[in-house]
Amino acid sequence: MSIISVVLVLIVVGVILWLINQFIPMDPKIKSILNIVVVVVLILWLLQAFGIFNFASGIHLLN
Repeated sequence: MSIISVVLVLIVVGVILWLINQFIPMDPKIKSILNIVVVVVLILWLLQAFGIFNFASGIHLLN
């Protein structure tokens, strides 16, 4: 996976998360949980994309 693909995914996910946080009214606790979940998933995805952590060898999300 190229570095440009990784950067584009991070930008798209960041913009979507920002839009959700800005325009969808929800409890602040739920927003913080959502933010934490998205960040953890992105970190795990980045670790797998760079081959540092192979937690799901059978699951391919973005190839």
